[in-house]
Amino acid sequence: MNESVPPEPRTAAAMRRRRLLGVGVRLIGPALVLVLLLQLHHLDAVLAALTWDDAGLLTAGGVLGVLAHPLRALRWRTLLVARGHRYALSRSLLSLLSTGYVGHLTPGRVGDVLRLQYLRHDLGMPYPDGLALLMIDRCCDVYVPLTVAVVAACALAPMLTGDLVLVTWLGVLFMAAGPPLLFVPATARGAAALALRVAPGWAAGEGLDRFFAGLRHQRPRHLAVAAVFTALALLLYYAQAYTVALALDLQLSFVNVIFLLAIAGVLGAVPITIAGLGVRELFFALAFPQLGSSAEAGVIFGLGVFLVVHVPATVLGFVSWQIAPPPLGTENQKVSR
Repeated sequence: MNESVPPEPRTAAAMRRRRLLGVGVRLIGPALVLVLLLQLHHLDAVLAALTWDDAGLLTAGGVLGVLAHPLRALRWRTLLVARGHRYALSRSLLSLLSTGYVGHLTPGRVGDVLRLQYLRHDLGMPYPDGLALLMIDRCCDVYVPLTVAVVAACALAPMLTGDLVLVTWLGVLFMAAGPPLLFVPATARGAAALALRVAPGWAAGEGLDRFFAGLRHQRPRHLAVAAVFTALALLLYYAQAYTVALALDLQLSFVNVIFLLAIAGVLGAVPITIAGLGVRELFFALAFPQLGSSAEAGVIFGLGVFLVVHVPATVLGFVSWQIAPPPLGTENQKVSR
């Protein structure tokens, strides 16, 4: 009788490979921190403009940023409820922080796609269904701030040069025109085949049908609640930036901070930079002189916003990545409240 190879050694080897892969995934976190550090130039000017008296304001700004993350997690759970899924708030928050960590450090926030793996592992959700949810979630992050940016472009048009106004409106058009293309079957099919070439099984046929069915499952009341959570999180972001303006003794009203951040957000949405770094500072350097301040103050303000808004979010994401990195495999754990 032929003796079969006992399964234990193979199972042990597979477990060792899985552990090594898990360690590798966690090491991605420190690697991305190095990427962030390489992006931080000329921060000495920002630090020189701040004193210990500003610590309270900057701390308040950091706290406001922390409060924004649960709002985004609640939005994500709201969209999942529309599909009949109950997802634990803690798991939703960890998945958002971990994938947002990669998103903050990659152009175009491509790290958000990792949320599909959490849904696949925790809820057994097929990738097309998860992609439909992610599409709706990203639309909230596009169209709510885009509405503010349109108001800002109209309000600041008399104070900005013609070139800045033109670039702003081109950015608005670019930002507004992108997501709707994924609602059109022809363009969605091409995008799915390109973006998910590693998983061609659903890039055509039934997978694409599931994607569109997932989009149709969202109801107006769920979208309205998601928009409210988005607006509240966005308001906290603007308040964070205002604490930076106060700490730097800039003569900017809260409304002007909102308008400047809204337009900078549109320009920074073009996927050519990390967390809008560089584009935001360039816009502020051009806009501040027309608002009665200096170009240097605009650059310092932009870097200050990066320090207070994006660096704490990156630190939280790093910690979350170590606690709950993107799961391996497709086990359905049904993580619910």
